[in-house]
This record gives sequence, structure tokens and C-alpha cells, in this order.
Amino acid sequence: MPEDDFELESPAPPAVEAETAEASSGPLDLATTKNWYIIHTYSGFENKVAESLRGRAQAFGFNERLGQILIPTEEVFELRNGKKVTSKRLLYPGYVLIEMEMDDELWHAVKDTPRVTGFVGGGNNPVPLTADEVNSILYRQSNVGDRPKPKLTFERNETVRITEGPFTNFSGKVDEINADKSTLRVMVTIFGRSTPVELDFEQVEKIQ
Repeated sequence: MPEDDFELESPAPPAVEAETAEASSGPLDLATTKNWYIIHTYSGFENKVAESLRGRAQAFGFNERLGQILIPTEEVFELRNGKKVTSKRLLYPGYVLIEMEMDDELWHAVKDTPRVTGFVGGGNNPVPLTADEVNSILYRQSNVGDRPKPKLTFERNETVRITEGPFTNFSGKVDEINADKSTLRVMVTIFGRSTPVELDFEQVEKIQ
């Protein structure tokens, strides 16, 4: 994915762990000399990059010019042996938000951090995010956390078994999928007739 083509609303980029504090539900106070930027990293090394940045900040004396480091996450769930298990996954794999006082020295220090491929947008002069852009990312993180998303994916005509509700243990074929609402319409045979049943993702399981 080209760095300059990154879009904030894309389903693919950043959450906070390691020092990565998890984003608060309210807007950030951006009245500071520091600005927010997005850096691109090797996928799977986002937390390592955050740790490296903190270590380099201490070693090279730019700790005061470095603010928060965010790696946005969302909660997802999956069914394992009939039990719902919740875990976290990155909202934007391969991207990290960093708050910093940008200058040439710090640009090089961050860019040269192991497993960092560069800043998103702007080449040698990356453009900072606006307050609205940062808060929209944080709002998305807090919003998706209100209701964990299923880790499952479904396809039309796939056979599933219902695990909750009045049709528990009935099997049927997926007729319609609404990924935004995490719901399915499953065609179930009841009294010899094919009947549509609206279900949440977590109310069914795949038949192996």
C-alpha cells in the first residue's frame, strides 16, 4: 500500500499498547507544540516499534519532544468449543500514530527506527494530522469497542448451525450477510418449509 495513498477511513491502518495507552473516549487536547503523524511499519511489529521509539528517545535525548504513541485496536470475538472468546486486533495493521515536535533531527531519528519504513504522506516533510483526523481515529476505536465484532466471516449458501435462541441446533444456509451490523439471514427448514431467520453472527457457528 503506497504511503501517500493512505486514507484515514480505510479499513486497513493504527491502537495503543506498550506505552500505548488506549485511546480515551473523548477528544484529545491538541493545544500543544507537538503534532500527530502516521508512520508505516512492518506489519506485526507495531508494538516493537513503539518500544524502540521510547528506547531511542531516552538514548538520544529527545524524550521531551515525543508525546503519545498510539496503535489503535478493536475487540473481536470468536466461538471456540461453543464458548465466546474475546481478543484484540489492530484496526490499522502496519501503522502507528506518533505525537512529536517535528524537526529534521527527529524526523531522521524516527524514520531510522528499526522496522519503520517511513512517514505516511509528504516525503521528507510529512504533513501532520488535523485534530479532527486524530479524533476520528480515536472515536472509531472507542466506538468499535462498545460492541466487539465477530472474528468470523461468512459466505452465501454456507451451512451454519444456530447456537442461541428458539431455533438452537437448527441448521440452515446463509442467504444474506450484513457485515456492518454483524447479522445474517439464514434459511431454516421449519415444518417442511424454508423460513428466513435473522440472527447475529454470534448466534451461529460454522459446520465443519
